[in-house]
Amino acid sequence: MRISDEIAAYILHIMENAENGYAELQRNLLAEEFGCVPSQITYVLSSRFTPEQGYLVESRRGGGGYIRIRRVQAQKELTPIMHVVNSIGDSLVSTAAEAILQSLVYQQFVTPQAAKIMAAALSERCYREIAPETRDRLRAALLKNMLTAYAV
Repeated sequence: MRISDEIAAYILHIMENAENGYAELQRNLLAEEFGCVPSQITYVLSSRFTPEQGYLVESRRGGGGYIRIRRVQAQKELTPIMHVVNSIGDSLVSTAAEAILQSLVYQQFVTPQAAKIMAAALSERCYREIAPETRDRLRAALLKNMLTAYAV
């Protein structure tokens, strides 16, 4: 078994046995436990615990920081939102983000107020100071995370 598989299995075991239903970990301590570098933990989280796979990963940086991983509850009402999350891809222009949000509002999967807040965070104005090659990737990641959090 590869170390990535072992780390993923360990995290899943913690989630299954947790009373609160989520795993709360510290990257450095986990890396120490498995004898690997913290970036290996980051790799496992970014490849095995994604919104597309039904997970929400939250992190808090700093000395007492943590990583919290929880499974998104699969409910019939959430399926269309998760389909949208899965269809977004690695990059997203602002006009496409607006169209996605308008469609979700029209279909009544997202409230108009929530869509306005998301649209404000995804607007081109917010990304003026960010390198052009990074903007669309960041926008896609943000929309995926916002929709996943909204769906929970």
